[in-house]
Amino acid sequence: MPADRGEPLFLKLRRPNVRFLFLAVLIGGLAGYGAVLFKLILKYMQWVFYRNTGDWLTFAESVPLWMKIAMPTVGGLVVGLVVSFFASEAKGHGVPEVMQAIALRGGRIRKRVAAAKIFASAVTIGSGGSVGREGPMVQIGASIGSSVGQFFHVPSAHMKTMVGCGAAAGIAATFNAPIAGVLFALEIIIGDFGVMQFSPVVLSSVMATAISRYYFGDFPHFDIPSYSIVSLWEYLCYPVLGVVTGFVALAFTNSLYWLEDRSDALPIPEWPKPAIGGAALGAIFAIFPQVFGVGYGAMNQALINQVPFQLMLVLVLVKIAASSVTLGSGGSGGIFAPSLFMGCMTGGAFGYVVHWLFPLHTALPGAYALVAMGGVVAGTTYAPITAILIIFEMTSDYSIILPLMLTCITATVMNSTIQRASIYTTKLLRRGIDIEAGRERHLLSHMLVKEVMTRDFVTIPQSMSLSSLIWTFKTQNAPYLHVMDEEGRLTGIISFRDLRAVLNEDGLEDLLIAQDLATPNPVTVTTDDTLQDALDKITHRGVSQLPVLSTEKQPKLVGTLTELAIDAAYNSATVRAELDEDGNLGR
Repeated sequence: MPADRGEPLFLKLRRPNVRFLFLAVLIGGLAGYGAVLFKLILKYMQWVFYRNTGDWLTFAESVPLWMKIAMPTVGGLVVGLVVSFFASEAKGHGVPEVMQAIALRGGRIRKRVAAAKIFASAVTIGSGGSVGREGPMVQIGASIGSSVGQFFHVPSAHMKTMVGCGAAAGIAATFNAPIAGVLFALEIIIGDFGVMQFSPVVLSSVMATAISRYYFGDFPHFDIPSYSIVSLWEYLCYPVLGVVTGFVALAFTNSLYWLEDRSDALPIPEWPKPAIGGAALGAIFAIFPQVFGVGYGAMNQALINQVPFQLMLVLVLVKIAASSVTLGSGGSGGIFAPSLFMGCMTGGAFGYVVHWLFPLHTALPGAYALVAMGGVVAGTTYAPITAILIIFEMTSDYSIILPLMLTCITATVMNSTIQRASIYTTKLLRRGIDIEAGRERHLLSHMLVKEVMTRDFVTIPQSMSLSSLIWTFKTQNAPYLHVMDEEGRLTGIISFRDLRAVLNEDGLEDLLIAQDLATPNPVTVTTDDTLQDALDKITHRGVSQLPVLSTEKQPKLVGTLTELAIDAAYNSATVRAELDEDGNLGR
């Protein structure tokens, strides 16, 4: 008989796993309303800047040239002030900041981030920034999830699930795509498909989607004709499309961070840089209104085969430039929508080519535009499952699943082979954060060996006899003896295991000396090496202790470093970091 059969229901409902499900519903509800608020503020900002809330292509011709340049400049100035003086986390596309919070701060995000991100992203997009809504909503939802977790004192081990619930809700509410929201959170944010993470994330995503559908309706993001495979030979085209979209994704990633480097190198304060980017954007919008804002209007035209081949090719390059300028200069917004746009135009142009070559065996260009949207998303994020499902849910067209799978997997495999980091993790690596290693590696990489090493060690001469060695081990109680030459240089190490190997041999006391038993050329570290460097050497060589040498031209033995000392230093650093976070998060 199960031990808990007689347990009262109210006690079962107080179990941690059940409590997390209730919190997930709460997070989903708050994030859903956050998405509603964000969309309303976004429309309001567009009205403030242009006195119009429709798609840009419907009113672009009526906007005077000076306004096309001035409004993105003013919007950039406002965003620069918000980011510089209120919440620096609101800068950029948002998802890396969420991943960083999970990896290094146990999922804790400052409470002000959600408000700052809503405002900064709404101003960026409303004034014409060539970015998307999903990145802001991921960060807004994650911030809500983190705040709820902190308010209800969720343990650190489960905080990343709370953050993942918010991120899933943000994606689900933004794109009306609950399944993709779940997979995005599990694949990118949490990095774990376990049941304990899956259930709360699903509930949060469903709740946010229900709220979004209540206010904005339940309809596909793109209204397109149904496409189907014309011939089995057509399947051969989609891996090629995966390669093409992969290269476009790489071009976007590298262009974005190249421009970010140029912006960082400018010898001016941070706050006016988005305004400079805004002015450059205005010049682009004056010629190519299709890349203004999110760009769904132009994408819809491409999906129904109404954009010429030459213009599609040009728009791919223009969108890469516009989105890179927006984000690289310090604007706030996501990379999903730009990736969809680039994929749409790339796929459309590719479709024109293959349909011209094989008109009887291939679909119209719109089909390739649709599939390529997922290819560029997968090639930038390295999240093929999310890319496949989000295109499916945004179109409600199951016939594209097989081509999507071929294209997205090809783009992901190719790009991850060429360039290890995705567009998200590249940003973290540039900050010195290896998200795959996480919190431990980051903390250890910021501590030096000289801060932790001990100067308690035993040295012996190379010529010491075996009998003296035995006596030294007995009297010094040291795990290792460090063998030195006549000039005071370390030449080897003797452990008790080395000594025990010859203890049972008779007649060796007067034959063997320390140099005969020592392990020559031991692995060492210097005082200026990081603890992560030392731990890597300990792990790779299978030792528990390393000699520490000075950094002089003629290095000398100055101490030893043990694995236990590294563990203790890491634990202390973790406590200090959490105390600092607790002090900062309330602001």
